[in-house]
Amino acid sequence: MAKLDRERLEKLAQESIERQFERVTKMREFHTGEWTDREYFVRHKTETVLRIRLNNEVDSYALFKVGSKDDALAAKLAQYLAEEYGHENMFTRDLVKFGLTMDELNATPVFPSTAKLMGYLRLAADSRGPAPTTVWDWFVEWYSDRYNQIILNKATEEFGKEFTRGSQSHLDFDEDHDHDELMFKTVSLAVEGFGNPEQAYQDLVTYIDLIGDYFQELYEATVGRRAEATPELAEV
Repeated sequence: MAKLDRERLEKLAQESIERQFERVTKMREFHTGEWTDREYFVRHKTETVLRIRLNNEVDSYALFKVGSKDDALAAKLAQYLAEEYGHENMFTRDLVKFGLTMDELNATPVFPSTAKLMGYLRLAADSRGPAPTTVWDWFVEWYSDRYNQIILNKATEEFGKEFTRGSQSHLDFDEDHDHDELMFKTVSLAVEGFGNPEQAYQDLVTYIDLIGDYFQELYEATVGRRAEATPELAEV
């Protein structure tokens, strides 16, 4: 049976992200630390909290789909879940500093791209077990290792450390627990037992396309909306 090729997976992730950088407004600049925006950053962290909550649910469902079929895979997925549960509260502390209340956070609807992504993961688990979800979880950790510190450094520079302490705590935790490595081992087991590498590569491209859609929606809901209302304040 063919095994998941880590080099191919990472190369595909980088190429797919690059395509999104080319098509999505301000996405490249945000990820390279050349640009940030207060409203954009706050809405991004808001979506992060909402997505984590939903992601915990789809991960739990994926674990359910493993059942007793693969104890090693179940143990790794359960470890990841246990280490990630509640981490949205780290980001919530930063959002409160920015002035967002819990009621406002909880009342915020997710962007359509997030709903599509979570729906895809949920439905894919019904037909293909835990493999699609673990591909997504691996990508989340791969992406975080490459971009989140850069994004956060720019936000800290612009807004101050008191507004990014929670997000920094989350990055420090992931680094200490080597979640990128944990999730590659997890996705390898899942793909071997419940799928195949070609499906995994296709899933990865689908997820990154949806992430590109998300960043375009994010821009249009914040900076783009301001540009329409008050063009001279769009980039302030």
